[in-house]
Amino acid sequence: MDKSRSFKYYTLANENQSQWNGELGPEMGDRRFAYRRQPSFRQSHEPHTPISIHHNDSTKPMLSRTMSSIDMPDGPLLFEETEVAAGGRKGSRGNLSYFYLVVSFFKAIRSGNRYMKRLLWLISLNVAYSTIELAVGLITGRVGLVSDAFHLTFGCGLLTFSLFAMVASQEKPSRFYTYGYKRLEVLSAFTNALFLLFMSFSLAVEALHAFIQDESEHKHYLIVSAVTNLAVNLVGVWFFRNYARINIVYRQAEDMNYHSVFLHVLADSIRSAGLILASWLLSLGVQNAEVLCMGLVSAAVFMLIMPLFKASGGILLQMAPPSVPSSAQSKCWRQITAREEVSDISQARFWEVVPGHVVGSLRIQVKDDASEQSVLQFVHSLYHDLGIHDLTVQTDVL
Repeated sequence: MDKSRSFKYYTLANENQSQWNGELGPEMGDRRFAYRRQPSFRQSHEPHTPISIHHNDSTKPMLSRTMSSIDMPDGPLLFEETEVAAGGRKGSRGNLSYFYLVVSFFKAIRSGNRYMKRLLWLISLNVAYSTIELAVGLITGRVGLVSDAFHLTFGCGLLTFSLFAMVASQEKPSRFYTYGYKRLEVLSAFTNALFLLFMSFSLAVEALHAFIQDESEHKHYLIVSAVTNLAVNLVGVWFFRNYARINIVYRQAEDMNYHSVFLHVLADSIRSAGLILASWLLSLGVQNAEVLCMGLVSAAVFMLIMPLFKASGGILLQMAPPSVPSSAQSKCWRQITAREEVSDISQARFWEVVPGHVVGSLRIQVKDDASEQSVLQFVHSLYHDLGIHDLTVQTDVL
């Protein structure tokens, strides 16, 4: 018969059971413990938040967060969530919590690094410019200006999400998010890359539409908008010029997010430059100038963004980390199986939580008379040399 023992495990001790019985009495302490450990079949499967219990003889218990068939006795129990269940208090507390979040957000930016502050300035410039462009387009009836204003507004939303990821990633891990919030920056980079790929395809469709319908001459008025947009985006390119390398090696999660912001403003700059070049060539009488310029811009944006799209998508899909080659993993596999104490290895999985943080899990079958501690020390030291510092090893003793 197999005997399974995990390398990482823990047990829960009921240290406060005597305290419950002393405060609430034997009967009430027992019923409280039964309610916590044995929910009914009709109880909701949603996760529950911890609740506090206070003594107050003037109140009655109220189950506001669960649907349990166990009747709680009349007694001194009060859930803090009952205050949230009240309509008026819930609304006021919700408004205060949103206000607190906004204030905390700007405080974090103020005390953050220079890239947070630069990104906030860049978002403010883009919002001001897109608002002016939208107003001018609505007044003059130019559909192209209105469309470009909405495009810039959507881009500002993505840059705002990047800024939010920068701020939220500084939070410490919790019992719900045990790895922390660093992966938000990877998700932000992937979102920016996905948007830029969509922009590349839309530019290609626009070029094809201009070639078929021959509507290039109706877009000369976009030259002023393109020049202004190019000036705003060049400010962003200057802010994030340290991440100008295309095939950058991501050592941390913030590197990927900063690089995605740089590629975002760079792609917008290339798009504006392509519109300016197309308008100038059309003024010289060059046929199909917009088709040529938009096609080149579409190809350039696609080539710029694909490395970031692959890197961020690979992390989110939990692919094997590129920093640990498969040949090195095979070598470690052979070295472990070569030991006399080890019978078999299975379920070897390795992935990156964020760039620079590789996680792995391994299952090893060892013989009954083998020393598990020596095997575990050997395996951990072996994979530690490969850069895997967070490894979980489960041993099955035959």
